[in-house]
Amino acid sequence: MKKLMNDPEHYVNEMLEGIYLTHPDQLTFTGNDLRCLVTTKKTEGKVGIATGGGSGHLPLFLGYVGDGMLDGCCVGDVFQSPSADQMLEVTKRIDAGAGVLYIYGNYNGDIFNFDMAAEMADMEEGIRVEQVVAGEDVASPPAKDGEKNTRRGVAGIFFVYKCAGAAAALRKDLSEVKRIAEKAASNVRTMGVALTPCTVPRVGHPGFEIAEDEMELGMGIHGEPGIRRGKMESADQITEEMVTKILSDISYEPGDETAVLVNGLGATPLDEQYIVARKVHQILKEKNIRVHRCYVGEYVTSIEMAGLSISLLKLDEELKGYLDAPADTPFFKQKQIGE
Repeated sequence: MKKLMNDPEHYVNEMLEGIYLTHPDQLTFTGNDLRCLVTTKKTEGKVGIATGGGSGHLPLFLGYVGDGMLDGCCVGDVFQSPSADQMLEVTKRIDAGAGVLYIYGNYNGDIFNFDMAAEMADMEEGIRVEQVVAGEDVASPPAKDGEKNTRRGVAGIFFVYKCAGAAAALRKDLSEVKRIAEKAASNVRTMGVALTPCTVPRVGHPGFEIAEDEMELGMGIHGEPGIRRGKMESADQITEEMVTKILSDISYEPGDETAVLVNGLGATPLDEQYIVARKVHQILKEKNIRVHRCYVGEYVTSIEMAGLSISLLKLDEELKGYLDAPADTPFFKQKQIGE
């Protein structure tokens, strides 16, 4: 294992110290817990939006705390959930009198601890909390009618943050911000491909093995099994299979608009990400699906895993307005169209 780190036990906290020192105008933490990260610009009367999850996915989760997106985040160890107590501390700090919305990925540890934090916030602090759980990975089984969504939440949660954050910035009430978050979550789909494993610092060895000439389609961001493993294929072949799988899962009509996210998992050069973005555009153009915005880069990583994911957000005029709104966070900045 070759990593630029010191003691693996201090990996997460030292990373957080670096982030706070680099972005002191935007980010701070609650009390003495570096892992409870909040915005420096609390706005009275605005719905607070909080997220959280395991470390190892930068810029998810904490990189999207800032103007027009999130207000707070708590992180656990690498690939491990933060505690309910940490989430409660973030909740108390970001509550500005309009309630708090939790947005997080569909993982059991996160669900358990966020549920507990929401209960404590209500009972102990009188803070109204609503929750939206993002789960859009088409490589995991879809929910059956009337059953809870069991799909993993992956890179598409970026779109949920963006739309909900824009709604909160416009001073929409908690119910409305939740509605927008749910609408974005229900209209996004993602699929990934892994080319190499990744190594959790405390473990010291790769979490799985994959041969030099192999790839795994549909692998999750923690190394969860995908839908098939096979010999390495060309960028166009991989992209075609991934986009076809996504489009088979959500209905687009000719003339519909979409947002595209090509997301690197930590060790994939931008050159290769743009080769994939090129093919995504070609496929969508052939189907007469218009690309409204395309984002390329590292938005949700898996430490140093090579590979990427593709997310599509089906748009209508309402979601377009929220997607296009300005945002300014340490890891994501967007100006209003025309600025």
